[in-house]
Amino acid sequence: MSRIQVRDLRIELSGRTILHDVDLSAEPGELIYLLGRNGAGKSTLLRSICGMITPASGEVLIDGTPVRRLPSPARSLGMHLGTEPVHPGHTARRHLRWIAAAAGVGGDRIDQVLARTGVDAYGNRRIGDYSLGMRQRLGIATALLPVLDGGDGAGALVFDEPLNGLDVEGIVWLRNLLGALAADGHAVLVASHLLAEVARSADRIVLIDRQTASPAVPVAEFQGRHDDLESAYLAAIGVRADSSQVPG
Repeated sequence: MSRIQVRDLRIELSGRTILHDVDLSAEPGELIYLLGRNGAGKSTLLRSICGMITPASGEVLIDGTPVRRLPSPARSLGMHLGTEPVHPGHTARRHLRWIAAAAGVGGDRIDQVLARTGVDAYGNRRIGDYSLGMRQRLGIATALLPVLDGGDGAGALVFDEPLNGLDVEGIVWLRNLLGALAADGHAVLVASHLLAEVARSADRIVLIDRQTASPAVPVAEFQGRHDDLESAYLAAIGVRADSSQVPG
């Protein structure tokens, strides 16, 4: 069973503090959603968890091992951090073969993740011809490569806005997939703006705001006395629900 632990993390980029005093733990079998404004630092935090950004202080542990000491974080973490860094001339199969080889993951899982995500229907087409929703499914398939192996609970997963571009059918599919991954014992950490899905699926919520992270709490606790999660979120970031001001 793998868990994600973030301890007293501080991230600075170009001399500017992006996040500080961040403590977070995603336990095996748990689905945690990160909420926050655009630019709040959600993507930066996820990239630091994946070993792509070195913090100024603090540490990230994957199953007790500092991520900086992992020979290949991509073997211990399933990660989907956006749809852009994919060669448009490659097919999904070629892309997944390249990722599997780079991560030291057996290529025998490629057919498995293609089928699990529905990408097998267009796995031999050029990625440049994919819709955003199709690219999202490919990114999710990529994240599953190091962890999807008979549902043994090995590996944690990190997703950055995986719902963007999915149609209604795709949203329902991803909801069920994330729930199944958590049920199999994976720690799953997701950044999303789709509060309806967060309210429906999250075990706990973390708010990224004012350069730090709130403690992870259940949806009901975060919502408190508010009518819904949207109202609670807006109140937490200091925005009135009836405001017409341009977001800062």
